Amino acid sequence: MTKIGFIGAGKMAEAMMTGFIAKQAVGPDDILAGDVSGERLAEISRRHGVRITMDNAEVVHNAPVCVLAVKPQQLDDVLRALAPAITPDHLIISIAAGKTTEHMESLLPSGRVIRVMPNIACLAGEGMNVFTRGRRATAQDAERVAHLLGCCGQAAEIQEHLFDAVTALSGSGPAFFAYLLDRFVDGAVKEGMPRGQALLLATQTMLGTARLLMAKHWEPADLATAVTSAKGTTAAGRAVLETPAMADILGRTIEAAARRSRELAKA
Repeated sequence: MTKIGFIGAGKMAEAMMTGFIAKQAVGPDDILAGDVSGERLAEISRRHGVRITMDNAEVVHNAPVCVLAVKPQQLDDVLRALAPAITPDHLIISIAAGKTTEHMESLLPSGRVIRVMPNIACLAGEGMNVFTRGRRATAQDAERVAHLLGCCGQAAEIQEHLFDAVTALSGSGPAFFAYLLDRFVDGAVKEGMPRGQALLLATQTMLGTARLLMAKHWEPADLATAVTSAKGTTAAGRAVLETPAMADILGRTIEAAARRSRELAKA
């Protein structure tokens, strides 16, 4: 019997499937993936061995746990179409940005809803996956979702009123961090370093910094201070980086993404 269904088989859905299968939370035969693109479904089946269908109703009828991995603008139509088939026994997990549990429950007469904001690092088993419960979801549902998301990295239950900030920081964050890393790599290349070497140094340094912060429970500012010697190379670089303009740009980056999350709730 299918254990988990996916409605939508895009990159994030595939990232989650990858984690579930890698950590043996479910086997490939336990996953039924649905999508409007037959080509995409064939690719997913070839890569992961999961079952596939182009009929969303088939996913709901066969899977007690359904992951809604469609775009926010498509979610309402999908929920309205599937509402008659969703029963109180269904656990509905939505990863659509901006759409609140209250809104989703208003379109579903039954079924328990949990809203999730994952990120693309699930593909490497290092995702930051945040979730919040709807009013019909149980503590057991939360434990189940935490276990599944833990297969893809870290999982945390956070109050829903913080989800716009969550979406901006951890949901969109990989793109922001990758952009900054790319600029640092470009700087090293201008200093004469081959791009491949610069990319290795930069990515390992970013990874190591993150792991050190988590292992030692340090504040980022404390680590920056520990690395910085007076009149040294780090101090010279920080003098350029730590300008009011840069602080404003980085702050506005999160603000813009959070604002867009709020807009999507109304779409």
